[in-house]
Amino acid sequence: MTGAPDIHSALVETFGQDAITGENMGSIDPWIEIAPGSIVAVCEFLRDDERFLFDHLNNLCGVDYLQPDAKKAKTFDHAPHVEVVYHLSSFTHKHRITLKVLLPRWADDVPGDIPACPSVSAVWAAADWHEREAYDLVGIRFTSHPNLRRILCPEDWEGHPLRKDYEFPLEYHGIRGQ
Repeated sequence: MTGAPDIHSALVETFGQDAITGENMGSIDPWIEIAPGSIVAVCEFLRDDERFLFDHLNNLCGVDYLQPDAKKAKTFDHAPHVEVVYHLSSFTHKHRITLKVLLPRWADDVPGDIPACPSVSAVWAAADWHEREAYDLVGIRFTSHPNLRRILCPEDWEGHPLRKDYEFPLEYHGIRGQ
């Protein structure tokens, strides 16, 4: 069984500091931060390298880190952003790792223009639905995705409901909501 520090070291050795941009080995669920442009190559490496054989994508989700109100802002020690979080496991080696890709909340700081991350659906087919959910609910565009469209909300739904600044519409197609 290979631990998170060994996986991190192998990734830094293979891809360098520009691709492997951070880590947190002290948390309950250790994670490694990957640059957006490197996520596909890193995932292919982790899937195919005999030391790791991460053959299963357990989960992929999007998370919005919008700065909270003034009372909680003191403990918020990072800039507002969104993350794509990948939980991987190996049936062969019985180990797991979490990867994160940090993205700006808005592409080019244009409110409403959602950020993009390369799709890993060609690496693990299960990513197809997970990425569609992250796109639909958090507003992360996955480039090279074979069928990126809403999966839970109707196609004409405006906005992304799991964004912290999302305002639920008062009405949808004549049906009152709140």
